Amino acid sequence: MKTIDTPLLRIAYEEWNASAPRTIVLLHGWPDSPRTWAQVAPALAKQGWRVLAPALRGFAPTRFLQSDPPRTGQLAALGRDLIEFIHALKLEQPALVGHDWGARAAANACGLSADIASHLVMLSVGYGTNLPGQKLDFEQAKNYWYHWLMATEKGEQLIRADKKALAKIMWDTWSPKGWYAAEEFEATWQAVDNDDWLPVTLHSYRHRWGHAASDPYYDADEALLQHTPSISVPTLVLHGDADTVNTPSTPAGKERFFKNRYKRLLLPRIGHFPQREDPELITNSLLSFLD
Repeated sequence: MKTIDTPLLRIAYEEWNASAPRTIVLLHGWPDSPRTWAQVAPALAKQGWRVLAPALRGFAPTRFLQSDPPRTGQLAALGRDLIEFIHALKLEQPALVGHDWGARAAANACGLSADIASHLVMLSVGYGTNLPGQKLDFEQAKNYWYHWLMATEKGEQLIRADKKALAKIMWDTWSPKGWYAAEEFEATWQAVDNDDWLPVTLHSYRHRWGHAASDPYYDADEALLQHTPSISVPTLVLHGDADTVNTPSTPAGKERFFKNRYKRLLLPRIGHFPQREDPELITNSLLSFLD
């Protein structure tokens, strides 16, 4: 993988078709890695796109440049990381496509910097779901059991004792059974199995519900995101109707946040990992929207 330094991180990324005139940045989710785009990225490259797939903070081989900065996982940090990645590579308004945490990173980047991207695509996440005050029904609260587990000391102890088991239960329960091969989980686990992943993860979910303090480095960004800023670029939301962590209703009724073209598609019989479960469908959906 290639690397680029930002103020806090050495971001590792995969690249396809480096000389293409149009750029698309693919952002993975949690718990996952750039491998999630293994079939989508080459297909986009064949259609004339320069494709970049970075590893998010907390996921190897991306690493912090210094030992001092806190291993912050707050969602504002993910958006700022992406903006700094785009600036470091001198990209001109790339299309941003994100899944799960990556979708939050892409949307927050667009909220913080209105002209940072040409298009936004969010997979498996609804916009406007970052804040502690968001409304939850009992079904969604049940799906977020691991959020509440991470807020407790006992939960942290359990996860520290077996991080891999936590990651695997997500893969086993968020999509219809049989969607992945055991060897693919093992390969992806290599990105998760590092010292930064757990502190970044714990802080992310604790901060999301008001159980952890913000990193002052992101105070200005947090102030902007508290108001759920409108998105000014064309936006596509793709959500599996068999997603059992973020219910298909979570992206519903969000049109008011988007000033430009906005489209939402439910994907039949797809769970939480659309780009892995049906990469051809996702590739075609992206190309249709972007072109």
